[in-house]
Amino acid sequence: MRLILLSLLIGSVLPAAAQKKQFPRPQLGDSALLTLVQQKTFDYFWKFAHPLSGLAPERTTTPEVVTIGGSGFGVMAILVGIERKFITREQGLDRLLKIIRFLEKADHYHGIWPHWMNGATGKTIPFSRKDDGGDLVESAFMFQGLLAVQQYFDRNTPKEQELRNKITWLWNDAEWNWYTQGGQDVLYWHWSPNNGWSMNHTIRGWNECLITYVLAASSPKFPISAKAYHQGWVVSNYFKNGKDFFGIKLPLGFDYGGPLFFAHYSFLGLDPRGLKDQYADYWEQNTNHTLINRQYCINNPKQFKGYSADCWGLTASDNHEFYNAHSPTNDLGVITPTAALSSFPYTPAYSMQALKYFYNKVGARLWGEFGFYDAFSETHNWFDHQYLAIDQGPIVVMIENYRSGLLWRLFMSHPDIKKGLKGLGFSSPAI
Repeated sequence: MRLILLSLLIGSVLPAAAQKKQFPRPQLGDSALLTLVQQKTFDYFWKFAHPLSGLAPERTTTPEVVTIGGSGFGVMAILVGIERKFITREQGLDRLLKIIRFLEKADHYHGIWPHWMNGATGKTIPFSRKDDGGDLVESAFMFQGLLAVQQYFDRNTPKEQELRNKITWLWNDAEWNWYTQGGQDVLYWHWSPNNGWSMNHTIRGWNECLITYVLAASSPKFPISAKAYHQGWVVSNYFKNGKDFFGIKLPLGFDYGGPLFFAHYSFLGLDPRGLKDQYADYWEQNTNHTLINRQYCINNPKQFKGYSADCWGLTASDNHEFYNAHSPTNDLGVITPTAALSSFPYTPAYSMQALKYFYNKVGARLWGEFGFYDAFSETHNWFDHQYLAIDQGPIVVMIENYRSGLLWRLFMSHPDIKKGLKGLGFSSPAI
C-alpha cells in the first residue's frame, strides 16, 4: 500500500498566502471540459517528462527523480493523447520508443524495475533505506501500460514493430515467480541485491495490487501458479468484507473501502465491467467503494469545511502536513481531485458534479499548468502547488475509459492477459 515514507526532498507544503501564477479557465460544456482536463493533465506526462528518458518525474519538485508506476500510467496517457489529437500518432510513437529504449538499459532486478530511478542515468534511487531494488507493484503498473501500448501500435512499420518487439522482450524478461521468495504461494513486493528479502512485505488484498497478480499469472516465461492468488492474495484480514456502509454493500476490503485509489490503479487497463471471480463482482466493488467514499464526505462527521455532494473524494495525496492515504477512517479534511475524477466510469454524474465544483468554485486556487493541483483543504486554508504523477495519470486514463473504453479495450485484448485471467478463475465479457 502506498503509505509513502517520502524523503524530505518532496517539500510539499506551500503557505496559503503564497502566490501562484494564474492560468485561464474558459467556460465550457461538459464534453469540452472533460477534454480540457484530460489535455492539461496529459501535459504533465508530455511537457514535464524527463528530457532524456521520457519518463514521468515523481512530482513537480523532483524533476530528476522518475517514477516507474506513475510513468506506467503516463504511457497510457500518451495513447489518450493520440486518440484525442493532443499529439500525433508519430509523436506518441517516438516518445514511447525513447521510453522503452531507456527502460531496456535502466537498472532492474530479475526484470523488475525499482520504484524510483534517475531520469538521466536509469540508476536506482532508493525509496527508503532498504527499498533499493525491484518494486513488483510499481513495475506492474508499468507493464499494465506497456501491454496496452503494444496492442495499440499494431501497424506493420519498422518503428511500430520495434516498439512491440522491445515490449515483448521486457515482458518476457520479467521474473514474476522470483518474487515468491523461493516458491511460496504469495508474491513479495520488494527484493534487493543489497538487502535481499529483508523488507518482507507480502502482497495481500484488498488494495491496489490486484493487477500485480493478474500480470504475474499472465507471464509467458515466469508465471506464478493460481495457488499464489488463492492462498496469498486473498488470505488477509482485510480481503473479504460484505458489510453495509450507508446502506451500500462493500464486498471486499477495509471498512468504508479505504482510499479510492484501490478502485483506480489496477483498473486503468483491467476492465471491471462484468469482471468476476469467486470472490467478487469487481464493477460492484469499485462502484460501491466510490459511493461509500462520496456519502461519507456528504455526511461529513468531522464537520470539515467544504465537504458536500459537490466536493468529495478521499485518497492518497499530499496534505497540509506532508502526505497520507486519506480515507473515511483516516480523514484529515483533505480533498484530492483524482479521487472523484478517476472515478468517472463508476459515478459519472457525481464525478461531473465534483469536476464542476473544483473548476468553477475552487477555481484558480486549484487550477494550474497541468490541470488540478494534487489536493486541498478548505478547513486548513491549504491548496497544494504540486502535481504527482501517480495521481495525474489515472485522471487522464479513467476519464477516457468512461468516454470510450480505450485502455480497457486494449489491455483486455492482449492474449497473455486473457490466458492469465482465465487461469485465475476470472470471467469477463472481454475474455
